[in-house]
Amino acid sequence: MSEEFQNHDPNSGHTETEQHIVGPATYGIIFAALLVGTALTIGASYLEMGAWNPVVAILIACIKATLVVLFFMHIKYSSKLMKLTVGAGLFTFLILVGMSLSDYISRAWGQW
Repeated sequence: MSEEFQNHDPNSGHTETEQHIVGPATYGIIFAALLVGTALTIGASYLEMGAWNPVVAILIACIKATLVVLFFMHIKYSSKLMKLTVGAGLFTFLILVGMSLSDYISRAWGQW
């Protein structure tokens, strides 16, 4: 959603809300950046980087996901509570991935 500024006048009995408007130029720039990120992902898939191929692909995907969350989902202009909610979701996801990886790494592969 958009950032809302509340101006409450106790004498008038109503509350005004003002929302942040994102211009079409900003959306165009973000769309172009996402297209460039897609082209980089495709280009990186043709390069032989060994074990770094998935690292580069995930890095590009994380940058693209950040752009989508910040601008298309309007988190950049949202309240601190909404940013905290997104951060808590990301933190929970990282905990789950970390716990899954720790289980995967600690297995005794080939010893059974």
